[in-house]
Amino acid sequence: MNLYVAKDRRGILSVLFFVVLLCNNVSTSSSSSEVITIKPRHLSLLKSALQRSSGEQSDLWRPLTDQGWSPCIDLGNSPSLPDKTAGYVQVFLDGGLNQQRMGICDAVAVAKILNATLVIPYLEVNPVWQDSSSFVDIFDVDHFIDALKDDIRVVRELPDEYSWSTREYYGTAVRETRVKTAPVHASANWYIENVSPVLQSYGIAAISPFSHRLSFDHLPAEIQRLRCKVNFQALRFVPHITSLGDALVSRLRNPSWRNNKELKNVDHLGDMTNPHKRQEPGKFAVLHLRFDKDMAAHSACDFGGGKAEKLALAKYRQMIWQGRVLNSQFTDEELRSQGRCPLTPEEMGLLLAAFGFDNNTRLYLASHKVYGGEARISTLRQVFPRMEDKRSLASSEERARIKGKASLLAALDYYVSMHSDIFISASPGNMHNALVGHRTFENLKTIRPNMALIGQLFLNKSITWVDFQQALGEGHVNRQGQIRLRKPKQSIYTYPAPDCMCHV
Repeated sequence: MNLYVAKDRRGILSVLFFVVLLCNNVSTSSSSSEVITIKPRHLSLLKSALQRSSGEQSDLWRPLTDQGWSPCIDLGNSPSLPDKTAGYVQVFLDGGLNQQRMGICDAVAVAKILNATLVIPYLEVNPVWQDSSSFVDIFDVDHFIDALKDDIRVVRELPDEYSWSTREYYGTAVRETRVKTAPVHASANWYIENVSPVLQSYGIAAISPFSHRLSFDHLPAEIQRLRCKVNFQALRFVPHITSLGDALVSRLRNPSWRNNKELKNVDHLGDMTNPHKRQEPGKFAVLHLRFDKDMAAHSACDFGGGKAEKLALAKYRQMIWQGRVLNSQFTDEELRSQGRCPLTPEEMGLLLAAFGFDNNTRLYLASHKVYGGEARISTLRQVFPRMEDKRSLASSEERARIKGKASLLAALDYYVSMHSDIFISASPGNMHNALVGHRTFENLKTIRPNMALIGQLFLNKSITWVDFQQALGEGHVNRQGQIRLRKPKQSIYTYPAPDCMCHV
């Protein structure tokens, strides 16, 4: 390897880091005894990123200006609720936290369409994350019911006469009260024609599956706005999540709390409680990095782990999907040029550095399990040495109530992300879509990576750092939180304008 002679301290550290990266980045596959060696894939760009100057772009942290759109979900003079409802509606929601969040919003809308009473939705155990957290474990149920009291009736549980209607009941036989034929993106008329008769006959209807079972188009304006009201106002996390989230945000903005080495004795406001040591709160960005084994395998992309990694991911695809993965028919180059490969921690580090974030940036890593572990994250950590996450910011005692609970961990990341100055996600997905929509609603800066452009730039192994920076900058001028009006079939939860926002 041709190593340059460093003349300053940063250069020396860069050289030493390169040696460590090339020699020691190894990870053991969880499904194989083979050792997977993880090496940087973009050495020239990485070298430049490590040597970049510490001055950030002056406009990088500047908040979005007023775009002429504001939240508009007040239903106005809505008619009072009917004295009697058509019956009870139950829904059973699968997927991760953010897919379930969207399902909850749709459930409220369907209950409104049917003039039914909604039972607090049942959250299925996700087969990937194995988290059994219920609605009341994640969301403030009292606030949820109160926020919607003028729109629909919501009950925590069914009355005794319907107590038999449980998940187990519907799992043992065909039941007449279960509706399992709801098509994806069903219309309001479909529910009126197919679910109302069940309510009339039995007083209850259990809809399963329900995820993505309500159309985004051709619905009354009041239903669209009600969906947004649920998403942006009624769904509030439980107090212990918001309290811990506030603590993490405070620590990110005021890093002087680290002066006390005993984390368990540190008040969540740190030195901010002492007026003589008070500092102006700093800014921070959140990087949502979903790079778990499930996503890596399903993408069918090559992530530089050599034959051992390719074999491990191929075995996983066979085990989970019997090898039937659409992307498998394309080459890695084809997938990357189409923007269909999730970005690795290394690539996200290069991306952020090229945008102008320097090595003093307070960066919060919102992620669950990163495939490859610390060996894969180490490059990102070297580019951003002040990167934090839940483990580094919170004590083991503080994390005790959410440990091993993927939905609560995701809820905490969501909360911190909503309070950041800038949010960027490594790949499209439910978390990305939910936060893009929510931050659009609040007019917060959110960088949406142009995946196709980025994939093509990384395929160019001879690209210089200057050209890389210029191409990324030009390709993301209008991808930093600017309002995008929802198009037909697009999600109202990702694009809340114009359905839930008014042009002033």
